[in-house]
Amino acid sequence: MTRILTNSDDTTDSGGLGRRTLLKGAATVAATALLASRANARDFGTNAEPQRYPDPDIVVIDPKRFKAKVGNTAIKRLYTGCLWAEGPAWNAQGQYLVWSDIPANRQLRYLDDDGHISEQFHKPSNEANGNSFDTEGRQISAERTRLVRYEHDGAVTTLAEQANGKPLNGPNDMVVHPNDKAIWFTDPGYGAISIYEGKLANTGSLQPHQKEAVYRLDTQTGQLAKVADEPFKPNGIAFSHDYKKLYVCDTGITHYPQAENVVWSYDIDGAKLSNPKKLIDMKLEGKSGFPDGLRVDTEGNIWVGAGWVGPGYDGVQVFAPNDGARIGQILLPETCANVCFGGRKRNRLFMTASQSLYAVYVETQGAHFC
Repeated sequence: MTRILTNSDDTTDSGGLGRRTLLKGAATVAATALLASRANARDFGTNAEPQRYPDPDIVVIDPKRFKAKVGNTAIKRLYTGCLWAEGPAWNAQGQYLVWSDIPANRQLRYLDDDGHISEQFHKPSNEANGNSFDTEGRQISAERTRLVRYEHDGAVTTLAEQANGKPLNGPNDMVVHPNDKAIWFTDPGYGAISIYEGKLANTGSLQPHQKEAVYRLDTQTGQLAKVADEPFKPNGIAFSHDYKKLYVCDTGITHYPQAENVVWSYDIDGAKLSNPKKLIDMKLEGKSGFPDGLRVDTEGNIWVGAGWVGPGYDGVQVFAPNDGARIGQILLPETCANVCFGGRKRNRLFMTASQSLYAVYVETQGAHFC
């Protein structure tokens, strides 16, 4: 008869395999799956083979409403090496893109003429997050504790660092209205509740200094007004293509279990907001990721940087403005924090995604100057 050996490492019965054998088998399967995953993963490296057209990672969900896919272009990785890339903003006069690497305390610049990357465009950056440019081409940045503007002579002006007699939690992202030059910005306070991206406020609250909110700064008078506080942690912000609405990403689920991954919509009435509603739900096939940053194209479609789910989700998701339906995707191998339109025709989408900067040409244009 066959003798079945048993010991503490390979216990079994007469009808099965030993535990050691099972563990070896499981390890082999896992290794094979990992190798297969790596083999199928898209190579964005400098020596990678050219991508066959059309790019399969530009996904058309609703052909009638998403017509921005260009059949003979591909997603390109322009740079990698960041810790957490955020806040892309396009300067039309200089034809360059600036973005932040928050934990590295620096801002980088991509020059469109030759693809040069300035890795220390601003360093230190006071752990800046979001960026924009005003109608005079001056850079505006959301630093860890304040909102600032870089002047033409190189000086840095503090635009806002307090609200309601208390320090701001930590500004995140902003947009500039071209008519009255007012700056609308979000204040979720991530830089005050994380030592990785800032400095702990040590107030014992997820609201470091006050309720998270959206603000409007009148740059003519310096008056700062709270205009909304429905989002748990207001993050990305953008105007609609006609400036009649304001969109705000809510990433409050990072700290509030009752929060939802949604994009809020508000009606703009002069200097005030009204009619708050949850326009976009980020759920896709039972999974939901963060809507971090967003921009709008000339057709009104909303392009949202999203992630923290995995392949098939992470990247950019495009939504229709009337009903918030998902109409397209740009799939990336990393979580996408934020996006902006740029290039000479404003038809190139730049995407800051975790460690990298990506770009792709699209058959539409950004609705706004930045």
